[in-house]
Amino acid sequence: MNYKNNKIITSDQLIRAYKLGMFPMSDSRTNKNYFFVDPKFRGVIPILNFHISKSLLRLVKKKPFEITINKSFPDVIRSCATVNRTETWINKEIETLFISLHEKKQAHSVECWKNNQLVGGVYGLAIGGVFFAESMFSIVPNASKIALLNLVARLWKTGFKILDVQFLNDHLLQFGAYEISKNEFLANLQNACQLEVDILSIGETDVDFSDCLSTFLQARIEIS
Repeated sequence: MNYKNNKIITSDQLIRAYKLGMFPMSDSRTNKNYFFVDPKFRGVIPILNFHISKSLLRLVKKKPFEITINKSFPDVIRSCATVNRTETWINKEIETLFISLHEKKQAHSVECWKNNQLVGGVYGLAIGGVFFAESMFSIVPNASKIALLNLVARLWKTGFKILDVQFLNDHLLQFGAYEISKNEFLANLQNACQLEVDILSIGETDVDFSDCLSTFLQARIEIS
């Protein structure tokens, strides 16, 4: 179910919408209006059981990128809206709202850098123990995958319980994404939103990301 919206809302109102299981989309980059989506089914990615292909694991071990968090949030969201896309649901009004949330330390981005150039990233919104992943982009192959993997490792390390990806698609299925009903999602959402966790509670350097990812991969081996 979609709810039309023709007026600008505040970042606090946007947070309340997410807590109710809704999220904003626009029909195009240039359309100033947006609407709220309240789907009957929700796509989620399991955090600890995030699926990592053998080829991605081999690439990660080569450390092809420098990984950062919140170093270039406006560039990440703008790239998600424009890189390798002919159209997008991220209009400039939604972009502005999320930059405002980022300034309040509620929206975050994980970036991949190569030769000091931003080549991939993912961004989303953190509420309690829930991370609402909004979009990701790549300028070079696999950069968005590695950004997502590093985000997942950090979510696991800092105690997050839900990684929401809104809708399923073939790209997300490769990471183990699956659907749950709206009612199940809302029940899980209410509990997880009450958790006091902080995505920034561990170090933010490339070395910190590397250590976090190594610990994450070891934990997966130990439970397998």
